[in-house]
Amino acid sequence: MRKGVKAAVVGSVFAVMVGGAGYGAYNFVSALNGDGGTASASEPEPVRTGPPSSAEVQETSRQFFAAWEQGQGAKAASYTDFAEAAEPVLASFGQDAHITDVKITPGQAQGRTVPFSVKATVSYDGKSKPLAYDSRLTVVRGETTGRALVDWDPSVVHPGLKDGDILVTEESATPQIEAVDRNGTVLSKDKYPSLGPILDELRARYGDKAGGTPGVELAVRHTTTEAADTTLLTLSEGEPGKLRTTLSATAQAAAEKAVAQYDESSVVAVKPSTGEILAVANHRADGWNAAFLGEVAPGSTMKILSAATLIDNGLTTMNGPAPCPPTATWQSQTFHNLTGMTPNDNATLSESFARSCNTAFIKFADDLKVDSLTREAQERFGIGRNDWKIGVPSFDGSVPASGGPDTAANLIGQGQVQMSPLNMASVTATATTGAFRQPVIVPQSLDGRELAKAQGLSGNTVAQLRAMMNRTATSGTAASVMSGLSGSIGAKTGSAEVDGNAKADSWFTGYRDDVAAAAMAQQGGRGGEAAGPIVAAVLRAGG
Repeated sequence: MRKGVKAAVVGSVFAVMVGGAGYGAYNFVSALNGDGGTASASEPEPVRTGPPSSAEVQETSRQFFAAWEQGQGAKAASYTDFAEAAEPVLASFGQDAHITDVKITPGQAQGRTVPFSVKATVSYDGKSKPLAYDSRLTVVRGETTGRALVDWDPSVVHPGLKDGDILVTEESATPQIEAVDRNGTVLSKDKYPSLGPILDELRARYGDKAGGTPGVELAVRHTTTEAADTTLLTLSEGEPGKLRTTLSATAQAAAEKAVAQYDESSVVAVKPSTGEILAVANHRADGWNAAFLGEVAPGSTMKILSAATLIDNGLTTMNGPAPCPPTATWQSQTFHNLTGMTPNDNATLSESFARSCNTAFIKFADDLKVDSLTREAQERFGIGRNDWKIGVPSFDGSVPASGGPDTAANLIGQGQVQMSPLNMASVTATATTGAFRQPVIVPQSLDGRELAKAQGLSGNTVAQLRAMMNRTATSGTAASVMSGLSGSIGAKTGSAEVDGNAKADSWFTGYRDDVAAAAMAQQGGRGGEAAGPIVAAVLRAGG
């Protein structure tokens, strides 16, 4: 997108020139008139190319910092390669955010990147507080003008800013909350970093119901999304209201520690007997809450739902036939098993499930209707109806009635099936209890919202699913990961191939007594390599 708009920098410079701004306009006019160098009016100075020199990096950053310090948002934006996007953010710094006395201190340039520190004062309604943070910028060559320009990104102005965000200081719309776990332990962003965006959402939704009074804050306002404001600095404390959640501080601490070991990973734990969410954690470079909002293929963890579909449609049973050939073809697409898997034409569903044989499930595609898996997901597992109300935004899973090769691919968690760790934790909870209990992170009694409902599973189907998941956890593909866990246990491994990725996404879901958990690690490999250890750590901690 940025390449398409960089040409507009020229227009921005004209706007600055007309407004009487200094350096950028002066050089631009000089270049046109031929009085800033050796070129004549009939021979304009050629547009410069190549990476900016160290002198240009120093001079461009100096000019940008000077305009920013003086509160000249439009002028500062003219020194970037995307002035239209930069101007509102830089303007909000002094206007909406009420930040004054700005002092920017550059550090030693590292090539074309300049680290810097910002010290300023935030003042509002007679209240003031100092503000200090570090950031960095990179200088690039303007594609159209040839000028050395700051490569625009909102994080230049503050590391908490993303595209579409601005800074604001005002009396908060909702009071602060003191979120506590199921046992009254305080849940803070500092101690549990993954809960940051979730606590912001809980405050936005329930702050006015928790009994507190608002304060004055500097916050990031997410103008292009529905995300709640993110508080950066509190000028005056309101009275926080206490908000009880379903979370377990013990499980949450284990989840935070577990995901920290694997890049791009997320995990959710729920209490199957109630649907209460016990833990949610993410370790991602983008800070996104993929644990609740992820929309990715779940791989072979989907075979829990697929096995239930086969049983409920009378196609086989756990001890019934589910042959595992080396390949299976459906509508011209050939499916394979994991490398090294020994074929078994006499396999039962339990064996093929425990070994995670893809072809065994693909072979049943002929016997299912195009919407069989969709109906099972919606009617029995509560998945894919877009009606969950957990207390914060969530994705409710998607199992579309796909035709063509996707009819078969959906059975093994590929094709068009999309899930989040929250969805798969719920699938496991339903499979182990027979009842679909919509996950919640705050009690329904807090606001009386209507929770989603589904038919659930028969006792016979549950008994078979539990037996197959237990076999997987004790002697199948999940055995090494689940080793050492006591109590009633079960699991399912998964890996999902994603176009363009060198490694598969790692998936794993499992249960131990009254805790069910699911995790994914994007490009983490097989299920037992990344997602598995995360789930095992959370199950070990309990609820």
